[in-house]
Amino acid sequence: MGGEQVAVATDRQPAFSGQPNVADVVSVADLIERDHLLANQAAVHARTHETAAMRMNDAAYERACADDADRRKANSHACLEGDSAGRHNGDERGGERADRPEERIERPVVRLEEKKHHPENQPRNNHPNCNNTPDGVVIAALMDFDIPADIQATLDGLDEFIEREIKPLEAENDNMRFFDHRREWARTDFENGGVPRKDWEELLREMRRRADAAGWLRLALPEEYGGRSASNLEMAIIREHLATKGLGLHNDLQNESSIVGNFPTVLMMRDYGTREQKAEWMPGFFDGTKRLAFGLTEPNHGSDATYLETTAVRDGDEWVINGMKRFNSGLHHASHDIIFARTSGEPGEPIGISAFLVPTDADGFSVDFFWWTFNMPTDHAEVSMKDVRVGPEAVFGRIDHGLDLAQLFVHENRIRQAASSLGAAQFCIDEAVAYANGRVTWGKKLSANQGIQFPLVELHTQAAMLRQLVRYTAWLMDQKHHMELTHLVAMCNYQANRLVCDAADRAMQTCGGIGYSRHMPFEHIYRHHRRYRITEGSEEIQMRKVAQNLFGFGRK
Repeated sequence: MGGEQVAVATDRQPAFSGQPNVADVVSVADLIERDHLLANQAAVHARTHETAAMRMNDAAYERACADDADRRKANSHACLEGDSAGRHNGDERGGERADRPEERIERPVVRLEEKKHHPENQPRNNHPNCNNTPDGVVIAALMDFDIPADIQATLDGLDEFIEREIKPLEAENDNMRFFDHRREWARTDFENGGVPRKDWEELLREMRRRADAAGWLRLALPEEYGGRSASNLEMAIIREHLATKGLGLHNDLQNESSIVGNFPTVLMMRDYGTREQKAEWMPGFFDGTKRLAFGLTEPNHGSDATYLETTAVRDGDEWVINGMKRFNSGLHHASHDIIFARTSGEPGEPIGISAFLVPTDADGFSVDFFWWTFNMPTDHAEVSMKDVRVGPEAVFGRIDHGLDLAQLFVHENRIRQAASSLGAAQFCIDEAVAYANGRVTWGKKLSANQGIQFPLVELHTQAAMLRQLVRYTAWLMDQKHHMELTHLVAMCNYQANRLVCDAADRAMQTCGGIGYSRHMPFEHIYRHHRRYRITEGSEEIQMRKVAQNLFGFGRK
């Protein structure tokens, strides 16, 4: 999705220029009802007509281009009156269409332009130059769903790096044991609580080292931390692209380890850390000396996090923490744990929960055991804390507002996880199609059977629709505050995680017995992605967020 906002003037679509705001993009119906119009600049018109002529290719458009060009010669910045918008192209029905905008716009499109976080690129409710335009005018904009050229160049660069650096590393020293039918056993230290084996994690560290040296690992981070400030849109496209390649060292599903890193804790520290915390933690995030686990879920409270029972009580300059955490991920190697605890208020109140950076070697902090899960190895710990003392430097973010950090963490993860699930789903679909085309039964290709075709057609169609929702939502996240888009992120997340499970299951069914075996990747993909229908907000919670927006629950 890229390019610049452009306009088309036809009997269906009068000319438009300027930056469409988010509301314009959300609904073409809104565009039809708007009564403001800006004239296009000559340079934009030149590109507009060339692009639109290829896409619309009808006589009405050609007539509109000629008439519009004559008008622009007279005054390139003139505003067009509403009545003339339907008549200037010679269409005798223009007057009738002016009263029936739903017929006038038959093929509306919107061009989505990727934007960085700069003030001048933030969405505006109204274009500043719209105030004096006449009434009765319909506006529209072009839509382009092609991947922007700069993002495509990034994908090409990543592919080249994978072939040059990662594939050879994957083939060294029987490292394929971590990715073929031996993967679960090669990765898991079953005699040590089921956590990841050291040689597996050493391989992942070497992958990340090479990716960092090549400039890929920190792509999403701000320039000040060695990154390129890749947008949410770019990261969503990258995540899908890497997952579509299937299992491999370039983008391991289970460890959420990739040549393009996901650093939600870095962004949390950037946005909520004190100056002293940033100075201490930022270097450690990248050299491996500082690692954070995430402790929000508890034995009695998962989705209802506002009812958590862990408490932190002030005692002089210190805080005393008591409570338990469950599925506390990353604790097999974390130096600190982000512990969310109630510091004020009543159970169920979102205000009154604070976040603390608790050393994992603090007195009273205990990793009791690791939960063995559907996909192994595990790093999901059961934690108990008894009279754990931390100083004021451990407070992370504002006191009583710790859930702000949790929201940033999960939103950063959810949209990118949705993109990864989409990519993995497409991989399963593609592999099943390839198998069905190559397999011969009863003297004909397996794919000749509609019983094989139709389920995969359904999944492929769902993936195509979801792809646009994921990219659109990621694009909006570059324009607006993430809390305004919770319902869209939730839509992407629960739909993508369902889709990948359905696609992996269908791929197993299509490929038969060999599809069920560990010699094909589908069982591993299914077992891994099945967790995301539960973790970081179950799909029921995601649907609840959508329902809140749809039905207006919780609005003041």
